[in-house]
Amino acid sequence: MSTLVLARALASARSQELTYKYGNLSDGVCKPGYAAAKMTAIYPKFIKPAPMFLDRNFKRLAKVNSYLPPFGFKTQERIIDSILTTTKNYGLGEQLDSRSCKRCIIVGNGGILSNKSLGSRIDEYDVVVRLNEAPVSGYGKDVGTKTTMRITYPEGAIQKPDSYEKDSLFVFSAFKPLDFKWLRQMVFKEKLKGTEGFWKSVAHYVPREPTEIRILNPYFIQEAAFQFIGLPFNNGLMGKGNIPTLGTVAITMALHNCDEVAVAGFGYDMNTPHAPLHYYETVKMSAIKESWTHNIAKEKEFLRKLVRANVITDLTNGI
Repeated sequence: MSTLVLARALASARSQELTYKYGNLSDGVCKPGYAAAKMTAIYPKFIKPAPMFLDRNFKRLAKVNSYLPPFGFKTQERIIDSILTTTKNYGLGEQLDSRSCKRCIIVGNGGILSNKSLGSRIDEYDVVVRLNEAPVSGYGKDVGTKTTMRITYPEGAIQKPDSYEKDSLFVFSAFKPLDFKWLRQMVFKEKLKGTEGFWKSVAHYVPREPTEIRILNPYFIQEAAFQFIGLPFNNGLMGKGNIPTLGTVAITMALHNCDEVAVAGFGYDMNTPHAPLHYYETVKMSAIKESWTHNIAKEKEFLRKLVRANVITDLTNGI
């Protein structure tokens, strides 16, 4: 029996097993372990445990301690230690951490969210993840009003302090060593010294207590890039076309830490150049330039694979 035939047979058996295991649960009931089980069926090497955020034991994370940012934290250990000593919290909070089954949604920033009235459906999820500066205020009908966490980096963070929602976690994702220095200044409420090295303007103040700030495990960037999307390894260094988008990094995080994963607002349709790129501004789809850091085509292939295999649910059908 060839390896391919065997692999197909195993996948088919696994799929029947999942149907049997989850088929009896009524709609809307959280299915424990569902996303990870579906993921393992298409990526047999996928192993679920991977902490969402770095905690005081971060140096023991073998997969990331020998890589530089964005794929690890090498050279940044001391600064991370000082940040984590101050933030003192490394989970989602008692209520969510104690749930035996979590349903998570990653809300992308795509214009495809406009006029779909998905807000109330989005707010039903246990964990609502938003990205960068995508606003909630004024767009609740389409994107919901609940934010469990907002994942961002210096150039992507909300710059106006009064635009932050009241009670969400500020989750920091580093792409270069300089980013950790920025985070330390935000955590300790220090004046931002020097902004050379950033590719656009950055937030000077983050209106969050240290206890509301988290550092995303860089393993999700590494795994998304090299194991899932298949981007160039480039000796484990940031290079042309080998950085996954923040949305895909967030999905990867959710596959390890949530039982069910949904997305909304993902997908760029290049066949509609006049459609809005984001739900909160008038920039058109045609404004997308070929990206130096991302490989949008390969990433889309990966996300499509997840949707087809029912690993994730796409509420806006943009993938």
